[in-house]
Amino acid sequence: MNFDELNIPEKVIDGIRAAGFTLCTPVQEQTLPAALDGRDIAAQAQTGTGKTAAFLIAVFSRMLAVPPPRRSPSPRALVIAPTRELVSQIASEAKLLGGPSGFRIVPVFGGIDYQKQRESIGKGADMIIGTPGRLIDYLKQRVYSLRNTQFLVIDEADRLFDMGFISDLRFLLRRMSPYDKRQSMLYSATLSNRVLELCYEHMNMPERFSLTPEQVTVKQIEQEIYHVGKSEKKGLLIGILRREPNGHYLIFCNTRIATERLDRLLNANGFATAAITGDLHQKKRISVLSRFKEGTLPILAATDVASRGLHIDGVTHVINFDLPQDPEDYVHRIGRTARAGAGGKAISLACEEYVHSLAEIENYIKQKIPVMPLTEEMIVTDYRKRSGHTGKTGGRPQMKKYGQQPRRHEKPPLTGSSSNRSLKDGQRHRQKKKSATKRPVRP
Repeated sequence: MNFDELNIPEKVIDGIRAAGFTLCTPVQEQTLPAALDGRDIAAQAQTGTGKTAAFLIAVFSRMLAVPPPRRSPSPRALVIAPTRELVSQIASEAKLLGGPSGFRIVPVFGGIDYQKQRESIGKGADMIIGTPGRLIDYLKQRVYSLRNTQFLVIDEADRLFDMGFISDLRFLLRRMSPYDKRQSMLYSATLSNRVLELCYEHMNMPERFSLTPEQVTVKQIEQEIYHVGKSEKKGLLIGILRREPNGHYLIFCNTRIATERLDRLLNANGFATAAITGDLHQKKRISVLSRFKEGTLPILAATDVASRGLHIDGVTHVINFDLPQDPEDYVHRIGRTARAGAGGKAISLACEEYVHSLAEIENYIKQKIPVMPLTEEMIVTDYRKRSGHTGKTGGRPQMKKYGQQPRRHEKPPLTGSSSNRSLKDGQRHRQKKKSATKRPVRP
């Protein structure tokens, strides 16, 4: 279906053209007609399917068609998302699609200038896009109101549950305009019972949409898996990177510590790499993502904080250094490649620690991941195995020279009879000191 076939205002069509979109994706084709009619929708949609554009096009079209409320501190539209990266991504796409319409869009999330965000909201906004915590913070300070908000979007609803934001989400929803006085849209990777309960509690008879199971995994992705010992994973990864040096790699680990260690290891072996984890400072995180999106950083190591909602063009390879334990995370991870119709490759390294999740992943995606043959030549052994911080000494510990005096914080070695004498002398000294300070007994 072409966007011109739908009842979309010309200003929004101009934004769609500016974004380079021509044909609707399946989730857009299914949900846009109902959303443009003003109905509430609850859609099951995976990342990378075009759902962000789907709800933005619908909301902007409705904002042009429906008269705004009387002047108030309420934004006309509120978009709630679980992570800073997803908020930033939605805001970028919203400014592109809503630019010709002249809407004022304000992203709100932690880690950046608090006062500037506060002032930006105070000037008035047509659409606020934010994470629950920062939205509640400003709402409690009465920087804005939700009483007259006309449109609500909840993105990645299942992720909001997983991250423990459900209480915060309900706090915001209870302070909004009544469910029958606004249009609400919810998007989630799964329409579980807890997500549907949220729909029935805070939405107006939402119409449900679900993509077919065959659409779970992007067809353009070439998937493969290597069964490898945990001690050989680093050598195999370096071998893959050396064989295809011109790739744009996104490498996933299951923990922050593993991600940071892998980042140091790859840099120590001459690969330009950066890491992004949940506790990375927001300015640093934005800088790293910008470099990776621009292509100046060829390799990004990440935890699952980067697996949802980020649209990064040109990712040629997604590598699961650690096989994810949740099958949905596998789909979200590999969805970072093969974007916008391009091809891509997803490589998984299944070691003895995480291979137990493979059967569940294959059952979820309804296909077997091709197992690739592994030879000794593919596992590099001549790489620098030390992954510590590098400096002038190249990350190696400095060795003491022969005869060098111990440092102030080091204890002298206890060897030979002289050591025993020193020890005994110290004990006698302490005993003398103790007896000297002993209080005299009163007669």
